[in-house]
Amino acid sequence: MSENPLLDSLRRARSARRQRGRQEGAPGPELPADPAALKAHDFADLPANKQVKMTKAVAEMTGLASPFFRNHVTTSTAGARIGDTECINFASYNYLGLNDHPKVRAAAQDAVERWGVSAGASRLVGGEHPYHAPLEERLAETLGAEAAIVMVSGHATNVTTIGTLMGPRDLVLVDSLIHNSISEGIRLSGAQRISFPHNDWGWVDDTLRRSRRQYENVLIVVEGLYSMDGDSPDLARFVEVKARHGAWLMVDEAHALGVLGGTGRGLHEASGIDASSVDIWMGTLSKTLAASGGYIAGSRDLIDLLRYTAPGFVFSVGLAPALAAAATTAIDVMLAEPGRVARLAANGAHLRQAAQGAGLDTGSSLGLAVVPVILGNSLTAVALSAQLAEAGIEVAPIV
Repeated sequence: MSENPLLDSLRRARSARRQRGRQEGAPGPELPADPAALKAHDFADLPANKQVKMTKAVAEMTGLASPFFRNHVTTSTAGARIGDTECINFASYNYLGLNDHPKVRAAAQDAVERWGVSAGASRLVGGEHPYHAPLEERLAETLGAEAAIVMVSGHATNVTTIGTLMGPRDLVLVDSLIHNSISEGIRLSGAQRISFPHNDWGWVDDTLRRSRRQYENVLIVVEGLYSMDGDSPDLARFVEVKARHGAWLMVDEAHALGVLGGTGRGLHEASGIDASSVDIWMGTLSKTLAASGGYIAGSRDLIDLLRYTAPGFVFSVGLAPALAAAATTAIDVMLAEPGRVARLAANGAHLRQAAQGAGLDTGSSLGLAVVPVILGNSLTAVALSAQLAEAGIEVAPIV
């Protein structure tokens, strides 16, 4: 018997498991007689895979090269080399040009030298590191929130946050153009989902006036800048609606940070609204901030709840040192050089004006970081993308 009761207990448990495994008559797994049956399943017969193959076949029949997964061999900046072709790059999230900024690069390189490549474990069990708190504090300060938490995936941030906060007795009202990650989070939560007409706060108000009492908690989700259409909601109206009905408001600012507002702080700055009026601010580190991952900002109680209960944080490795350092430095550069935000706005306005002048449909875009050209047909979009690529312009089709 050792002096460590815990170690003794573990040894006894292991011995008991071995003893049970030696008992006579214990049935073992039956393996199929045919060795071919041991091969992995062929997923080609799944309906979704058949659809993928059909889409590829149609592309081959039309002679169009695939516009997806093109091989970019240079840094993701305003220019790109795809294979041997130099292109103007319109298929990047590098909104403020920080992906190759010397300070951002240096911060990432220094972080690797000091702390290695990976955080090594979940922050809950593996401990905090010197590069996590500065990023979260900088995000909270920039967004006007009490606290923030960063996670390793922007998509997973939405999924795990909504999946944690909402349940079967709750309702989530989402804009009809909301991102897939929001939809997946609602599906995980089991909450009732209702999509409302794009940016229609009045529709949300009417719906909650009739049905609010049926649900325990209600969450309204909008985007700060819609990733396909390039427009924004009336934040003041949505804040009024959520307050009137005792609901929560979540704003996904994946494409708004660094784009909206005079200094790039996002929709609340552009709207002149106190950031604390919004319950949940969400965003990504992979666009303006030149890294990868996602964040939630809000009250300290909200962030503590997610820190201890959100599976996407608790059971996932912490953000890597280089990514955390790059994002922190990118925030500093964004705030120190507001001319980048102004230049982005000017470029976007010029693009929208030129496109409209050429008779192209840019929809409801504000002319900022996202300016769509709406063609109304997937095949036409793919064909035009291929023609533009040949002309040295990289722009991805949305089908």
